[in-house]
Amino acid sequence: MGSLFRSEEMSLCQMFLQPESAYLTISEIGETGVVQFRDLNVNLSSFQRKYVNEVRRCEEMERKLRYITEEVNKDNIIIMDLFGLPRAPLPREMINLEAQIEKTESDISELTQNAKNLQRSVLDLIELRIMLEAADVFFAEEDTTTATRALMTDDKKDASGCLDFIAGVMHRERMAAFERMMWRVSHGNIFLRQTDISERLKDHATGDDVYKTVFVAFFQGEELKTRIKKLCSGLQHCLSLYPCPSNHMKRLEIISGVSTRIEDLKIVLNQTQEHRLRVLQNVAKQLPGWSIAVNKIKAIYHTMNLFNVDVSSKCLIGECWIPKSDLAKVQTCLNVGSRESGSAIESIFNTIETEEKPPTFYKTNKYTKGFQILIDAYGVASYREANPALYTIVTFPFLFSIMFGDAGHGLLLFLFGLFMVLKENELSMKKSNNEIWNIFFGGRYIILLMGLFSMYTGIIYNDVFSRSLNIFSSSWNVSSYNVEDVVSHKSISLDPKISYADHPYPVGMDPVWMLASNKIVHLNSYKMKLSIIFGVVHMIFGVSMSVVNIVHFKKYSSLFFEFLPQLLFLLVLFAYLVSLMFLKWVMYSGYRKGTYSEACAPSILIIFINMMLFGENKKKENCEEWMFEGQDILQKFLVAIALVCIPIMLLGKPLYTLYRRRQFSNNQHKNDGESEDIAMDELNANLAASPSTTQLIERSSKHKDDSASELFIYQAIHTIEYVLSTVSHTASYLRLWALSLAHSQLSEILWIKILHYGFIFPLPFYINGFILSILFAAWAFFTLAILVLMEGLSAFLHTLRLHWVEFLSKFYDGQGYPFQPFSFKASDHDDDDEENSSNH
Repeated sequence: MGSLFRSEEMSLCQMFLQPESAYLTISEIGETGVVQFRDLNVNLSSFQRKYVNEVRRCEEMERKLRYITEEVNKDNIIIMDLFGLPRAPLPREMINLEAQIEKTESDISELTQNAKNLQRSVLDLIELRIMLEAADVFFAEEDTTTATRALMTDDKKDASGCLDFIAGVMHRERMAAFERMMWRVSHGNIFLRQTDISERLKDHATGDDVYKTVFVAFFQGEELKTRIKKLCSGLQHCLSLYPCPSNHMKRLEIISGVSTRIEDLKIVLNQTQEHRLRVLQNVAKQLPGWSIAVNKIKAIYHTMNLFNVDVSSKCLIGECWIPKSDLAKVQTCLNVGSRESGSAIESIFNTIETEEKPPTFYKTNKYTKGFQILIDAYGVASYREANPALYTIVTFPFLFSIMFGDAGHGLLLFLFGLFMVLKENELSMKKSNNEIWNIFFGGRYIILLMGLFSMYTGIIYNDVFSRSLNIFSSSWNVSSYNVEDVVSHKSISLDPKISYADHPYPVGMDPVWMLASNKIVHLNSYKMKLSIIFGVVHMIFGVSMSVVNIVHFKKYSSLFFEFLPQLLFLLVLFAYLVSLMFLKWVMYSGYRKGTYSEACAPSILIIFINMMLFGENKKKENCEEWMFEGQDILQKFLVAIALVCIPIMLLGKPLYTLYRRRQFSNNQHKNDGESEDIAMDELNANLAASPSTTQLIERSSKHKDDSASELFIYQAIHTIEYVLSTVSHTASYLRLWALSLAHSQLSEILWIKILHYGFIFPLPFYINGFILSILFAAWAFFTLAILVLMEGLSAFLHTLRLHWVEFLSKFYDGQGYPFQPFSFKASDHDDDDEENSSNH
């Protein structure tokens, strides 16, 4: 957990690899996943790099694998995942792999095309048979026209005065439009007969099952025949023309031959499809291994393109960021790569000094990964900056539980998170494309803790599905009332001095408050003060966290001119407000009389407002004006301290920075001595001859003035933002109270308006039980949909906002960039299988 508090120390390293050992060395480094390479060929395009041809070959293999995968998926063949990832193949094995993939793609493409051709031939023959059978009915009808009879006897001669015809099959939904176009083309000189096909036929283009219609069009003349054929040629996507003899015996002969050919083609088609299925099943077993091998080869050559090629020394030069704790591991990878490649020259690996800002890297596991993602979504931590994710593991589910605050709903969240945690290995193997499910599964440990903490706060609130549990017996009693008083009065008042026992309810809220008419008033006061207390504590903790960064980066001026005034400003105002709440709870009671009775209890809000405005409190009759002696003097002193802190935050650091600059400049002039005088003489001589140099010095002085003004402006903005945010952020924590109250009230409304009616119907038990079952189903549905999902999401977003704005703004810089190592696990999307492979 120590590495989670602060990012890993990084080193900028340089590698000198021999070309023959570079591939195997990069492969070994990719297996470890601890090196982030830098691109040393930024000025070169992707087409100008050394290994661009190898990358293109890999992309071509990826294209072929995508085609093979699509064909396998079309036949619903299951592609089994590999248990354990194979290592990257050797460079010489790439040729064999490429040839194997190309042959497989060619065979599958040929089999698929043959099957399509056979399928199309069968469909054409089926349509031809149906068309001939329908045309035979057309020609055999008794009410055929005289022109048709002449046509039948003339056997489709193209003589003057005889009719001609065409026959075909068309999509049913386009038939009406086709008929209108035929009518317009022929100016009404056409006779069209049609009949619908009852069964669905496959479309030639899409392969979908559609309804079609058989038609026969009779017309006269060559000109009209040419027009109709042009019209049909423009509708080839939904229309097919077939030859149709006018003689009955010839049609029967063709129908018999077509039926025989259909049966033969179906046999051949079934054999072709069975052979294609066997080939795809065999390919499906090898497909995951091929995909992983191609991905690894491409990743290796893509990484090698980041290296600078030194032609003179014949080696590859690369730069990379490596965690200091993994330097020995990387050295081992270089040695293994050189040894396995048989290179006579070992690879060189050394560390170089740099002023460049390193990337940020945390070694997380499956438990801390979700919380780290929440922080990285706000901003990646600067290098070696204190990581808020360590504390978010506790504060995030706790603040969520204050808003959620129901033990029953928390139990549902806890069980859902526990299910995903216990089944995480099985669920991670099922790669789902459902984005919502992936979000839930990625945050399974967050959901588990949110549910667990919500169960705790629900017990404190004594709220379980909007009902309270009377486990230890209520501390209130009605001994001052008899049975008649209780029955005859709709509501009665309980005096705490008489009706309250000597001991409070052991755990959480007393269950009697569920029956009290002033329950909302009591819970409002309790939860509102609770939200202010936790909010102030959370902000004080955030301000205190800045000390860790100040000490680590040795910015001690910020310790005195930023941290101490900020912390003091927050303590003297809002920590004092919290202390007044505790004083009020301790000092004033219904058991006491006089100045510390419940009637004399002051309003903390009014006291705080008068404190800020230097006003006087209104004295109640028979009560003291102040809660304790000297409170007015203490409050004025605290406000004075807060006012003094503002100019310190505003001017302290800029003035100190300018003083340090001037002191450094004076020391530098003193140390120069006589050499500086000589340099000044030379400079004066150059100034006389070069006016542009004078302008340059003037610009430099103006730049110093600008930097000083920018420093004051930045500090002024920072101070104003902090002073105003202390008020707004404290008020923002009231959302803890508001959402908790809204959640409990909505839960109670669902109980009263739905489930409550199932217990009050004066009906027989079997009828009442049936009604109660229906009402319970409705109540359970709305509880899960509204109270758990919607209210849970709302509380989650508000908790996220409190951490991003109110907490992180106090100390978190978040100006870093993530460490993105070259890793085969990341390229194959198998991060979830390794606990320590998450990189941020």
